[in-house]
Amino acid sequence: MVPTPVLAVASEVYPLVKTGGLADVVGALPGAVAPHGFAITTLLPGYPAVLARCTKPRVLHRYDDLFGTKSRLLGARVDGLDLLLLDAPDLYARDGGLYGDAKGHDWPDNWRRFAALARVAADIAGGLVKGLAPALVHAHDWQAALAPLIMRHSSARAAAVPSLLTIHNIAFQGRFDAKVFPELGLPPQCWSIEGIEYFGGVGFLKAGLAAANAITTVSPTYAREIRAPAYGMGLEGLIAARGSAVSGIVNGIDPAVWNPATDTALPARYTAATLPRRARNRAAIEAAFGLSEGGPLLTVISRLTWQKGIDVLVECLDALVARGCRLALLGSGDAGLEAGLIAAAERHPGRIGVRLGYDEALSHRLQGGSDAILVPSRFEPCGLTQLYGLAYGCIPLVARTGGLADTIIDANPAALGAGVATGFQFDTVTPAGLLEAIDRMCRVFTDPPAWQRMQRQAMRADNSWARSGALYAELYRHLIEAAA
Repeated sequence: MVPTPVLAVASEVYPLVKTGGLADVVGALPGAVAPHGFAITTLLPGYPAVLARCTKPRVLHRYDDLFGTKSRLLGARVDGLDLLLLDAPDLYARDGGLYGDAKGHDWPDNWRRFAALARVAADIAGGLVKGLAPALVHAHDWQAALAPLIMRHSSARAAAVPSLLTIHNIAFQGRFDAKVFPELGLPPQCWSIEGIEYFGGVGFLKAGLAAANAITTVSPTYAREIRAPAYGMGLEGLIAARGSAVSGIVNGIDPAVWNPATDTALPARYTAATLPRRARNRAAIEAAFGLSEGGPLLTVISRLTWQKGIDVLVECLDALVARGCRLALLGSGDAGLEAGLIAAAERHPGRIGVRLGYDEALSHRLQGGSDAILVPSRFEPCGLTQLYGLAYGCIPLVARTGGLADTIIDANPAALGAGVATGFQFDTVTPAGLLEAIDRMCRVFTDPPAWQRMQRQAMRADNSWARSGALYAELYRHLIEAAA
């Protein structure tokens, strides 16, 4: 059977270019849906780092004037991914990050950079590339969200192709000044509350939410949460109005990358049947972070931001140490939060260790040797670190929100008694809420057989892409059949 072609549109994809979980999902989906009869080709900006990985790319189309710049559409296959690359040096060949300069300021023409990507997606849906007639376009986040709207006002062929928009974090919306609207090449009727207009300006994500045939988020709970003002970030009314068109499919992780039995980053590899081997990994963390022995070893691997609840964690650090716990933290972010963490480490030498920045191998070692991982996020569309924790028997202690609520079974008395608990959840992201969960965790930790039962149960959880891939494939099939 010939696979059904799908065009994915995204601003990043693992393992080629990544700033967060968006890239992991975009990189994993082609393999996840392939067993169900779908072949995904991913349209991606031609960043220099991506083009450098391509050997002899095929030139599929040339644009003399794509939003004011000459560009080429290239085809390539890299690391098992079928790619279409928008080679537009004026838009993407820049020093700094994917979305901003080296100082963290957004590129002022981000609207142009990603409107161009969406325009090319619509052209591909309309038959631009010979031999590729996508049956569906799957856009990811605000950077690709204009594609469904442009498709609707493009050729008849493009307008007939169904579209799916996945929200990875609704807090990032792609909002720009109204003066850019005339530059987008959209018909005048798109400047409306049903189109791209958003509080007097241009809203890329808002436009995609209104135009796409269906919307997904990266967990079922987050799909419900964003219907309310506390989580919808101003778009809750539109989300609620789309009704059953909005659903949630939880992310997965790659067991070939996150597997303590085969992970070469660990000093000692282990399985659920050989948990005592984790002691060697714990010792390596203690040495790396200058921690003394004794008490539960907790870790945090995170961006240091308000969303992640790190301000609440900082308030709890003295109390955490007073309870006999230790902390090894890896992350970077808000300067004030970084300073608060460093100050706590100086107050509690041997009990708190902080490493600012990010180190992929170290993150594996922290999961493989720490007793528990703290994820006190105020909102978390899906979250991946708690999934890694489950795979490594590093017990997640999480806020009950978004994907954290969907993936962790709280260690309440009933779950502990039934042997199904995989972590600890708490409801209010406050010092009192976090410390109450830490107290529960400490009580179970003092019972080694109960703790190891929980570790083994966590490691049995299936967080691969198998189930999520089947759900995406089912949704693809439904949208394609409905459009036929």
